[in-house]
Amino acid sequence: MASLKEVKGRIASVNGTRKITSAMKMVASAKLHKAQAAIENMLPYEKRLNAILTDFLRGIKDSVDSPYVEKREVKRVAIVVFSSNTSLCGGFNSNIVKHLVVVLDEYKYLGMENVLLYPVGRKVADAVKKMGFKAEGDFQTMADKPSYAEAAELASRLMELYKRKELDKVEVIYNHFRSTALQILTREVFLPIELKTDDKPDTSGRVVSDYIVEPSSQELLAILLPKVLRMKMYTVLLDSNASEHAARTMAMQVATDNANDLLQDLTIMYNKSRQQAITNELLDIIGGSMK
Repeated sequence: MASLKEVKGRIASVNGTRKITSAMKMVASAKLHKAQAAIENMLPYEKRLNAILTDFLRGIKDSVDSPYVEKREVKRVAIVVFSSNTSLCGGFNSNIVKHLVVVLDEYKYLGMENVLLYPVGRKVADAVKKMGFKAEGDFQTMADKPSYAEAAELASRLMELYKRKELDKVEVIYNHFRSTALQILTREVFLPIELKTDDKPDTSGRVVSDYIVEPSSQELLAILLPKVLRMKMYTVLLDSNASEHAARTMAMQVATDNANDLLQDLTIMYNKSRQQAITNELLDIIGGSMK
């Protein structure tokens, strides 16, 4: 059995760690409330924008002529992957990196030079570097402080490359925020954009009739599609940011709970050791008086 001094030292160490994890949990929780409010305010706007686009496409009779919907053989692909800049958030970053490895394995037939990686967050940027790939830019500030301007700039950059046919496909990999306890690893195609033009009722049960468009449907789509894509990139950024803070909140909660359990065990051990030491001292005193 460990000595009283050793057990007491371990109790002090665990207690100090518990204070740190508890404080980090409170900080992460405060950031989560802010990030959660941002994504919950943005998602309805993005969904409504997509609904407007879908309704409009159901109503027009002309075929959609846009470089962003053109599908072609994949010879060069770009992958935008989102992580955090710091650790202590459970499996948030490791799951992203593992999934990225799986995706890269799918595209290995293209060659490293034809797979462009856009890592948003220092953790995934470091992983990309270790894999031998060159990051197509530094996007660490986006991971800490989500900005529409930076997200829109990245989306526009990818759209321009796709428009010039320097890219044939763009994918995004991120953690989707479902709740504080659940973040879903998500992989989506960013470009080409998928357009649903069937005549089925939308989610509200409406079947959209013909639209009268001024000046033309193509000019409207030329404005609406880039806006949808920029908004999509910003929404994914907010989603990943909320997931990061949720994962960190849960990780620090688990660490604090483990520290509490360990403190309870160490306290019991300390009391037993102390009781044993007192019993031994009493036995020594009684044995000495009987001589």
